[in-house]
Amino acid sequence: MSEDCIFCRIVDGEIPSRTVYEDDAALAFLDANPLTMGHTLVIPKDHYERLEDVPAEQATDLYAALHEVVPAVEDAVGAPATTVAFNNGEAAGQEVPHVHAHVIPRSPDDGATPIHALFESRPDPSDSELDDVADAIADRL
Repeated sequence: MSEDCIFCRIVDGEIPSRTVYEDDAALAFLDANPLTMGHTLVIPKDHYERLEDVPAEQATDLYAALHEVVPAVEDAVGAPATTVAFNNGEAAGQEVPHVHAHVIPRSPDDGATPIHALFESRPDPSDSELDDVADAIADRL
């Protein structure tokens, strides 16, 4: 636990939340500043700042919680779809340095765009550049 982390304080019950799911490893609650009705955050109960900090077993537990929460959120608000997203690091828009998944109910007329619309300019890499990046990533795995 991190004493200055708002999500850790929610896990400890110091700060109230509209909890919708809880198990030994994960907690899900409504986002206090929702993008759509039903916008839910799913977090590991233990404090990890970035996805790569989460041990594999707890990552599995987090995904298991998402597996339960996503269809429940969609059904509760009558949404035909959801965007499930992690902002991993401040440069990616992570505002709270505690791993959390956004489960955002979506509908065809919600005015939002797909994730690909986040970027106004996109690279146009050559095949060799794609090969180089693929190799660089694979070398690190």
